[in-house]
Amino acid sequence: MGFLSSLLGIFGFGIGSLIGILFGFYFFIYSENKDVEDPITRPLSELETISLEDLMPEIPFWIKCPDYDRVDWLNKFILYMWPFIDKASHSIIRSTAEPIFAEYIGKFKIESIEFENLSLGNLPPIIHGLKVFETNERELVMEPAFKWAGNPNIIVTLTISSVQVTVQLVDLQVFATPRITLKPLVPTIPCFANIVVSLLEKPHIDFGIKVLGGDIMSIPGLYQYVQDTIKKEVSNLYLWPKSLEIPVLDASTVSIKKPVGILRVKVVRATKLLKMDLLGLSDPYVKLRLGGEKLSSKKTTIKKKTLNPEWNEEFKLSVKDPLSQVLHIDVFDWDKVGAHDRLGTQFVPLKLLTPNETKELVLDLLKNTSINDPQSKRQRGQITLELTYAPFRDDLESFNGCLDGIARNDSLLNRASSSVSPKGAGLLLITVQGAQDVEGSRHNNPYVLVIFRGERKKSKMIRRTRNPMWNEEFQFILEEPPSQDKIQIKVMSKRTVIGFNSKESLGHVDIDLGDVVHNGRINQKYHLIDSKNGVIHVEARWKTI
Repeated sequence: MGFLSSLLGIFGFGIGSLIGILFGFYFFIYSENKDVEDPITRPLSELETISLEDLMPEIPFWIKCPDYDRVDWLNKFILYMWPFIDKASHSIIRSTAEPIFAEYIGKFKIESIEFENLSLGNLPPIIHGLKVFETNERELVMEPAFKWAGNPNIIVTLTISSVQVTVQLVDLQVFATPRITLKPLVPTIPCFANIVVSLLEKPHIDFGIKVLGGDIMSIPGLYQYVQDTIKKEVSNLYLWPKSLEIPVLDASTVSIKKPVGILRVKVVRATKLLKMDLLGLSDPYVKLRLGGEKLSSKKTTIKKKTLNPEWNEEFKLSVKDPLSQVLHIDVFDWDKVGAHDRLGTQFVPLKLLTPNETKELVLDLLKNTSINDPQSKRQRGQITLELTYAPFRDDLESFNGCLDGIARNDSLLNRASSSVSPKGAGLLLITVQGAQDVEGSRHNNPYVLVIFRGERKKSKMIRRTRNPMWNEEFQFILEEPPSQDKIQIKVMSKRTVIGFNSKESLGHVDIDLGDVVHNGRINQKYHLIDSKNGVIHVEARWKTI
């Protein structure tokens, strides 16, 4: 009997427990707790001001600011690349930090400072919006708004008097909106030479530091002091207009050299030239060109039937690098039929000249510039030249004696001084960058005509486009500033096959050069006259010798 009652008790306990669990599970799942309610969702437009102010810091930039773009694709790209970025950044961080550590070794009884662990964690930064600016300069300007609440594990071990002390950086948070500029844009991969980073406002930086396992940032007053010190130091280094410039390409491989002066060449005479005609005479003329230039050569007039011509003709050539450029002189015999015979050649390195000093040279003409050619020693006559190299005024202070002391200075002071209206001869540089929305009624193969004082210069033609990019420079060497002149730039289109109405005007613009002379440089976009929506981008410079 006792055994039966015990068995029934155990069975009843099991049945009761099972029923109790079932009832408890039912009430836990299906009963409503009065303290827990479903959240009420409301659109932002219905929220009161106080609620909106609480939410504003968390709203992405692409919602708050219409000019910021949503870049989910970029965040996904960073997420996939982050493990590799983490490993690649180790060498950069070490190479940057180790020289700083070396400065403290030997001070405060510090014997060594080494990284014990270096990891940026597995949480990448998130870009909440990206704004891209369009400028007239050769640059790309971006402002990404990013937040990084990461979980890095960076441990540094310090050995102080043979005692090892570990310092750990944890819970790093960085919120910032930097301005990133890629400039200048160049035709070499990756198509920009430098990355310039600056901060438009003080960033938010938060982190924890553990020393021997204890968080020292919890010490009263220390946290706020460290935060203020970091923000101050970062602002002193990178807050606009200060910036961090990171070179990407070697400047020597991508630099676009601009003219720095004018070379005046006076071709005086030649004597005892070779006899090329049947009557024992020649019809000589001279061609001048500077090495490294794509501009056409300068030519003298042709002197008929003489071996001792007198020219006394002066030419001007723009100089971009007086240390390396060479003046090439070629004397030819003009013929009505066939190629012109070369009577002789010679060259003059510009580094032999002293700025603003005229140098007269009497040069022996050679067959070619090869010293190993025995025929080059044959007497071919002589040519007399007068050379004067005149650097532009803003580069004049960089010369000391001969050209070996050249240096370029682009300081604010020099740019400010160039705003004074200069007098004297100089060089007018017109760079046509490109155009937008130029449309012809019959064809769209645009090119540019630059017309100044009756001289016409033409750009290359770009086929089948309404948004051509020429990026071509045109030079005009003048004896006086063009303060009262205008330059006309026409956008034309030409049919690529023979037919009627082969050329068509797509618009033009007249630019007053008085502003260029006064300011030294303008860089603007102009609406084309006689064009519905056409715009052309032109940069003009005036440099005085």
